[in-house]
Amino acid sequence: MDKTDFLVIGSGIAGASAAYALSREAPVLVVEREAAHGVHTTGRSAALYSAAYGNAVIRALTLASRAFFDAPPAGFADYPLLSPRGCLYIAAAGQAGALAEVEGAAVASGVAMRRLDAAGARELCPILRDGHVVQAVFEPDAMDIDVQALHQGFLKGIRAHGGQARLDAEVTGLTRAHDRWIVSFRDGAEVSAHTVIDAAGAWADVVAGLAGAPPVGLQPKRRTALILEAPEGVAPGPWPAVIDADEQFYFKPEAGRILASPADETPSEPCDAQPDEWDIAVCVDRIQAAADLPVRRVLRSWAGLRSFVPDRSPVIGFDPACPGFFWLAGQGGYGVQTAPAAGRVAAALALGRPLPDDVAALGVTAAMLGPQRLR
Repeated sequence: MDKTDFLVIGSGIAGASAAYALSREAPVLVVEREAAHGVHTTGRSAALYSAAYGNAVIRALTLASRAFFDAPPAGFADYPLLSPRGCLYIAAAGQAGALAEVEGAAVASGVAMRRLDAAGARELCPILRDGHVVQAVFEPDAMDIDVQALHQGFLKGIRAHGGQARLDAEVTGLTRAHDRWIVSFRDGAEVSAHTVIDAAGAWADVVAGLAGAPPVGLQPKRRTALILEAPEGVAPGPWPAVIDADEQFYFKPEAGRILASPADETPSEPCDAQPDEWDIAVCVDRIQAAADLPVRRVLRSWAGLRSFVPDRSPVIGFDPACPGFFWLAGQGGYGVQTAPAAGRVAAALALGRPLPDDVAALGVTAAMLGPQRLR
């Protein structure tokens, strides 16, 4: 039977980033039930870094991730992980309060934001309809993320540090014996591990059930995305990402086209999420109300599951009701932009250490992240 110190279940961005940080100091094995890494939420990300996005804990983890994005370790990636984009939060009539909340929360976290009138918003994104946008705030430091390079950098780093990652490795049983876990797989293999880290995304509560750990109330929510043609004769490349103040939709340039979403949050069971025609229609309708964007056809559509617990902060920490069982779940739609910091946080807590100083300095505590807060 193989042995390891840490067995990470799930090789998406959460599991990969934590295993990368842990592998520098301890034996790590990452197991993934799919035939490829990042098949579900990680591979379906909108790939935006916005430190104004999410609640206070998410904003702090995003800010604490920026240094890694800007200067990853030598050899981590062949190209920069971030490229300039900017993010424009827009408000129509009646949304001034929602926009003020976005701006105030971001500024309170130390995020640079610039208030714009309607003309200033249209200067940044000329297809915004005259009369729809009343005011806006612009986050100049928002960026596009090369998600593939980030994810692969973590996975390559795990192997470079002596760790392992196995595909087609579905966990079917977790048994506690003599202060270790015996992890059983569908193919009959078994692995002994000191600590199991549950980074199974939408399936995290299901994995916890195998270990006898109480659920944390994880709710997967489907989000739809689609690729649209840019208006004829228009090059959208310089535009910022555009997000409705109430997050009813967003769109951003994507390789000469437009990536759009209705920002839906439809409760779902853990599954391989697929787009719904109604959500696609809603997306087109909402965006066309705000922008002069003729939609002749939808070039491509997909959906992913963003998993939340009730307070919408991630769950990172040992389960006091289940010795040796560590949660790394509930990243919502923020897992990619928070991955560098969240991975370091998970590694520190799994090794029995305090939070990294830079994360703690931003006001995050272990109690804000641990599963016990949800019980």
